[in-house]
Amino acid sequence: MATGYLELLRAKHAMRLLAGTLLGRLPNATAALAIVLFVRAEGGGYTLAGVLSAVYGLATAAGQPALGRAVDLYGQPRVMFPAAVVSALGMGLLAVTGTDPLPVACLAVLVAGLFTPPLEGGLRALWPSVLRREDRVHAAYALDAVAQELMFAVGPLMVTVLVAAWNEAAALLVINGLGVLGALSVVVSPPSRRWRSAPREAHWLGALRSAGLLALLGAFFFVGLALGSIAVAAVSYADAHGDALISSYLLSALGAGALVGGLLYGARLWPGPPERRLRLLVAALALGYWPLLLAPGVAAMTLLAGVSGLFLAPALACAFVVVDRHAPRGTVTEAFSWLVTTFGVGAAAGTAVVGPVLETGGTVAGFAVAGAGGTAALLVLLATSRVLSASAAGPGRPAAPVAGSEEHPENDRNRAPEPGFRSGHQA
Repeated sequence: MATGYLELLRAKHAMRLLAGTLLGRLPNATAALAIVLFVRAEGGGYTLAGVLSAVYGLATAAGQPALGRAVDLYGQPRVMFPAAVVSALGMGLLAVTGTDPLPVACLAVLVAGLFTPPLEGGLRALWPSVLRREDRVHAAYALDAVAQELMFAVGPLMVTVLVAAWNEAAALLVINGLGVLGALSVVVSPPSRRWRSAPREAHWLGALRSAGLLALLGAFFFVGLALGSIAVAAVSYADAHGDALISSYLLSALGAGALVGGLLYGARLWPGPPERRLRLLVAALALGYWPLLLAPGVAAMTLLAGVSGLFLAPALACAFVVVDRHAPRGTVTEAFSWLVTTFGVGAAAGTAVVGPVLETGGTVAGFAVAGAGGTAALLVLLATSRVLSASAAGPGRPAAPVAGSEEHPENDRNRAPEPGFRSGHQA
């Protein structure tokens, strides 16, 4: 297994692109914590901190698909790096001016969120042209999902270290400065500079005109809802046991389970259509959430949390493959960005929904929201199975020109083994 991942990372530019993307996404991964710490240091309350974090989150959700569409139209360097700079300037404005006047603070986080570069979708669009083999691309999607777990674990730790070493404003500035450097590392790389989206049909809906993609987004909204509810329910469980650290045990175990599952999933090439495999993975994911309702002792609960995370990274990795198959030609970065946005909106909805449920029904009811979210995701996939199967190869969805075809004979050196690699082509 390790040999396969090492082979993948030894591919030219692979390590640089993965590392640059993770570094570039640090500001987004740490924004919620960094904003809360900064507002508290400025003397603001948790309500203000929550409002500014929500503004940032909603702005990011709105900006990602729009910037993804711009990447598909104009290329990665023209969009990614300027967006990263503007986003960092927004956070820099917050760090310099503080929370007074409040309209300026709101404008700062709004700009920072809106211009968060879609590096996640951009990397997935690059993998086919960098790795060129279907098995490597699928493994890269799994490794990407695993790397996200590490980033969301390491990022908050970096913020707390920077706050301890300097202060909250410095943490904002350093993290966002690193984000700009990460984006720069990606966009000056040869794969990013050469990449062009396949020709696209002009349509105001862009990627959303794909019925299969809409079905996938509907399912992963509920997966996000399940995860968002678990995060809050874990805090309730910890409160009931009199130790706030217990929630971190549970969430760390969930992340560790996702890491292990993602590594195992990406170590081999799975047979059969990914749409069918995705239904099985989401079914296993939903099944893993329901035992959390048992809410046993801390040790057993930590084990259950780890098991509940096993199929998260595999489901995400498989979803990336399905997105690539269903995104209308020339819209793949936008389509990936929509998946990221929908997942994030679902997580935010989960945190909002589970609060009143916990107050009325207790911790067990809170974990029931997670089980219901996973089950709803599965039901969406089952209800739309015909749509997903049909639109993957249905009429009216011509695949993008394969590298080395008559339309792009100059790209023969980048030819992929299957026409399923539609993420883009080399200019």
